[in-house]
Amino acid sequence: MRSIRSRVMFSVLGLLAVALTVLSAKGYLDARHETEELFDAQLARSARLISGMLDAGFDPGRREAVQRALDAAISRSASAEAGHRYETKLAFLLLDADGTVLLESASAPAGLRDTLPGARVPPGYHDVRAGGHRWRVFALGDDSGRQVLVAEREDVRGELIGSITLRGLLPDAVGLPLIALLVWLAISWGLKPLANMVAMIRARDPERLTPLTLAPLPAELEPVVAALNRLLTQVDTVLARERRFIADAAHELRTPLAVLRIHAQNAADAADPADREEALGHLRAGVDRATRVISQLLTLARLEPEGGVQRAPVDLRAFVRAELAELVPLALQRQQEVSFEAPEGGDYHACCDAGSIGILLQNLIGNAVQYAPQGGTIRVALEPGEQVVRILVEDNGTGVPEAVRHRLTERFFRAGAGAGAGLGLAIVQRIVHLHGGNILFGEAKSGGLRVVVALPREATV
Repeated sequence: MRSIRSRVMFSVLGLLAVALTVLSAKGYLDARHETEELFDAQLARSARLISGMLDAGFDPGRREAVQRALDAAISRSASAEAGHRYETKLAFLLLDADGTVLLESASAPAGLRDTLPGARVPPGYHDVRAGGHRWRVFALGDDSGRQVLVAEREDVRGELIGSITLRGLLPDAVGLPLIALLVWLAISWGLKPLANMVAMIRARDPERLTPLTLAPLPAELEPVVAALNRLLTQVDTVLARERRFIADAAHELRTPLAVLRIHAQNAADAADPADREEALGHLRAGVDRATRVISQLLTLARLEPEGGVQRAPVDLRAFVRAELAELVPLALQRQQEVSFEAPEGGDYHACCDAGSIGILLQNLIGNAVQYAPQGGTIRVALEPGEQVVRILVEDNGTGVPEAVRHRLTERFFRAGAGAGAGLGLAIVQRIVHLHGGNILFGEAKSGGLRVVVALPREATV
């Protein structure tokens, strides 16, 4: 596609050329019209002056003498230094009432009278061709029946009109390249901020995704730079998320994979069936742990983008009850008791993403099952508020010291021994953030950990 500079340049010059052509054509037509009017007026004036002198006294008997004197005067004027070359292109004739030529100038072409209609030429202007040229003739009659004809060659007017037109077009023809240069310089100056921005982007390190800083910035480029900066921020966020996911996966899977290899080697080298079965048991447990880690990592990656949840009204009382029905078997394996409290008559509706809340409950209850003792108790409760609905999960385990509770949502942080990857509460915190809620950690009455999640009833950011 042609550059903006070329498009603007050719558009401006094209419009300017069209405008100059139209103006020049109009000027030519006006000049031609005014020149015709001027020369016609001079023809009429000359005819009236000659007619006036003839009225003062003209003796037909002396016609030949007058003609010789007239020819001699015209010959002298044509050769004199003070003469003009146009004098030979002007002529006059004096006709009697019968149309006979009484007097004529030496410059009159042969046959000029024969080109005019009738014995008596109609008064006014006539265009005829004589002597190989076109002539403009003005005929004027008097009371005695004589007629004065004043003629002028057409090229006299053509030369003058051409000279006027040329002088009018010459500045435009000479000035157009200069105007083109000035327009080019003006466009280049106007597009300099854009050229600077292009140069900055070209010279930029591909790994550098910080926002562009251009000042001062024209108003037309502000939306472009703002859009580019938003795009750079989004790309940087995506790349950072990918790098974080890769780092998390590499960090968390390196050790389990190494342990799995050791257990597989031990099972292969074991001679005793009991030792082999024990190694295989450790191998299965390691596979289960690696599976949990991968699942948690994928869940966390899915929740990374802002606005990654689709919220809709959900009855949390019915939803939590259904989720608990699926999670209770985990607690029953350890002989743990799970209770659910949600007083009747309360409003438990909230605008949230059901799938994300299901993951939140799985992680909270999974943590409680893991850290509560064998045969312990886990309490799940809902508390409806005016603006939020709170989800409470408590266990009667050893709890978490207050000094480290603020680190519970950090990735890979584990407050005690366990098979977790240290990602469960990080996922919970991310889900709560996407819903515009908050999460608090405290100590349960039974001494274990108490987690309170507040979800807003309306969709907020």
